[in-house]
Amino acid sequence: MDAETGSVLFEKGSDTPVSPASTVKIMTAELVFRELKAGRLKLDDEFTVSENAWRTGGAMARGSSMFASLNSKVRVEDLLRGIAIVSGNDAAIVLAEGISGSEEAFADRMTKRAAELGLPHLIFRNSWGKDHPSQRVTAREMTLLAAHIIKTYPEFYRYFAEREFTWNKIKQQNRNPLLGMDLGADGLKTGNIDEASGYGLVGSAVQNGQRLILTVYGLRNAKDRSEEARKIMQWGFRSFESRAVLAAGENVGSARVYGGEQMNVGLVAPNPVKVLMPRGGTERLTARIVYQGPLMAPVQEGAEVARLRVYRGSALALEAPLVAGESVSQGPLHRRAFDASLELGQSLFRKYVLKQ
Repeated sequence: MDAETGSVLFEKGSDTPVSPASTVKIMTAELVFRELKAGRLKLDDEFTVSENAWRTGGAMARGSSMFASLNSKVRVEDLLRGIAIVSGNDAAIVLAEGISGSEEAFADRMTKRAAELGLPHLIFRNSWGKDHPSQRVTAREMTLLAAHIIKTYPEFYRYFAEREFTWNKIKQQNRNPLLGMDLGADGLKTGNIDEASGYGLVGSAVQNGQRLILTVYGLRNAKDRSEEARKIMQWGFRSFESRAVLAAGENVGSARVYGGEQMNVGLVAPNPVKVLMPRGGTERLTARIVYQGPLMAPVQEGAEVARLRVYRGSALALEAPLVAGESVSQGPLHRRAFDASLELGQSLFRKYVLKQ
């Protein structure tokens, strides 16, 4: 996906639920970043390494670990580095317990937060990636989560690009294979549980001012994951060019208003809308306005009330917000009565006529 435009350059099985493994730590990091940005948490705050975190996520568990010692106190910033750089299971558990009291409570917050971000298919049961039958994500929504983090938390996103991390005199390299390639990569996370679940990666890179975000799951081994991710990234940077669809403030169409002083409100693109097209391609662009209507008056100017979906051929290329171009006040009683009777008639028509 192109980060600026939201254009999807390639997708396959992008809405299929999969086991995320350690890529769940991206959502763990989002909650911590949010607490830091809101001032409810500080980088110098310390959390204690519990026996659960030490036994479940530490060295003795034989998974990825930052090697935090039992009952030691670790700064939030060091725990974040433990997650972002070496995918420390112990670091993720310590943060979850420190913020929410337990992993289970923190995982509930992860799922709720994902829903708040418009990512309802991200379901979490733990903070570090332990396999669970109902812990599932989709490639599309993990890509959107990564885009959100990159845009919202640039001051913290930088941890994902650090090449190594040392704790308890143990130096470890960043587990993201893209960082060692000449791609301009600067994040995010790998994940794998076993060969049956496959190997995954959510990664991002910047070349010539353009950022691409890539998510892959289900690769057979670490080598395949690295090679496929590299090939897709190179193809994306090489094969597409930006094309303007709408200018900021441009009127796109209108939406029906219920009970307002006027029957319709203009829809405006608040930001420039661009889509990436294959270089030299001839695919046709089409667009569709989508909203839950009619809109209920009053409608505030600038409020997001609809979405614009742009298709490249038959594929959804991007989805962008549309806002009300003007305010619409609630109409007089006779106008509301007329709209009510009109809506009733249309609903009866849909129910009894269109279904025949």
